[in-house]
Amino acid sequence: MRWARFESNGQPSYCVIEGDTVIPVRGSPFEAWERTPERLRLADVKLLVPVVPPTFYAAGMNYAEHVMEVAEKLGRKPDLPPNADAGYRTVNALIAQGETIMIPADATDLVQYEAELVVVIGRRCKHLTRENALSAVLGYTIGNDVSERTWQKSDRTLWRAKNTDTFKPMGPWIETDVKLEDLKTTVRLNREEKITFETNKMIHGVIDFLVNMTTCLTLYPGDVLWMGTEGATANMKHGDICEIEITGIGTLTNPVVREGLGQP
Repeated sequence: MRWARFESNGQPSYCVIEGDTVIPVRGSPFEAWERTPERLRLADVKLLVPVVPPTFYAAGMNYAEHVMEVAEKLGRKPDLPPNADAGYRTVNALIAQGETIMIPADATDLVQYEAELVVVIGRRCKHLTRENALSAVLGYTIGNDVSERTWQKSDRTLWRAKNTDTFKPMGPWIETDVKLEDLKTTVRLNREEKITFETNKMIHGVIDFLVNMTTCLTLYPGDVLWMGTEGATANMKHGDICEIEITGIGTLTNPVVREGLGQP
């Protein structure tokens, strides 16, 4: 099943997507819900971020090639994370499918995409086990962890390198029928393929993170966990179109604009 949020009479509303048809619902995937009789064309609907999470978690450096790539750029030895330790991002940075990534006027040219699988939590949970961890997952969507590398290197925290407004595209919807081992992630910049990798080839997998995180904290319906990216990442500039596709989920597409330059 594909869950999405869309704009209905100026208000956000949940819906189910079947092919090219949008079926508005009463309720949400996190509580009781029912379909309405209304049917809309997907092409006519403005999709919103599929969920506004109560807490926005991020796995960070969670793919071996990406860890090695970053270490090489910094002139350090690769340091693979020994544990499934989560960090945080901020909700203010979220934008939806088709919305614009806005690069601040004072940012450097080192603004890069990071293609990530996003785990959406479906129920309140703590002390998950390896046997029941995936039962807490509603489904999966796609994230682009846009990063300003100069700020990431120079600032004491990631407050602007990762959390600048518009730096967290997420969508287009939540897919509940997913086999993690079957997924592949592809990034295209202006239709040119930049990288393809096995989505589930993580250092620490979804189960690892959910079990480790819930030893200390409670996860709530709608929380999201971004699972990290693989390999080298490339710069995005004014006028670019960034597409991130994960097989079985969909494609997240966002244009890129630099502040002060107007529409390309």
